[in-house]
Amino acid sequence: MIRVLIADDQPLVRRGLALILGPDPEFQVVGEAEDGARAVALAHELRPDVVVMDIRMPVMDGVKATEELARTLPDTRVLALSTFDMDEYVVAALRAGAYGFLPKDISPEELIAAVRIVHTGEAAVAPRLLSRLLSAYVRTPERPRSWAPETPAELTPRELEIWRLMATGRGNAEIAAELDISVSTVKNHITGIFGKLGVRDRAQAVIAAYESGLVEAGSGSG
Repeated sequence: MIRVLIADDQPLVRRGLALILGPDPEFQVVGEAEDGARAVALAHELRPDVVVMDIRMPVMDGVKATEELARTLPDTRVLALSTFDMDEYVVAALRAGAYGFLPKDISPEELIAAVRIVHTGEAAVAPRLLSRLLSAYVRTPERPRSWAPETPAELTPRELEIWRLMATGRGNAEIAAELDISVSTVKNHITGIFGKLGVRDRAQAVIAAYESGLVEAGSGSG
């Protein structure tokens, strides 16, 4: 059973999320919080597997709450929610340690699937949505023409290529087709990339690609 804590400043939203997850025998909604500070306190008390976290809340916002949970309860995974699919706070939440992001207008089926994915330790965010977010909100610093991207020397040319394709919004199947390799080979390379970059998941790897200058705003695939 996946233990879930719901954090949102709107009681109706909290109740709606609980009514979606609660009846499923796979989930147990262990608590509800009306702000980020309460979410952190309840998470320490109840030790949920997943916190479904609104990122815009009073007292302590969801970004700060996510950062605190990532630091103090690393086994508790955060799934960030926002009213808008294009929101600079989403990038901040992913950088702070959220495992995924969903806009609030998603279907019940999408919510259930995302909680399951986050519980396994995978990132729950659509690749193209992630690259759109980063193109909009991660600013690559101005650099001289002769500057080269700051990529780890231990990355192989194939890993560098896959990292770049990930950052421009391709999913694993698309990367496999473009490079004429199997999906399982892509997954193996991605695991190696995560280790060499020192990142936890796909979202953080893509953020690192933008911040390093490997890709720049506007280079996504749509």
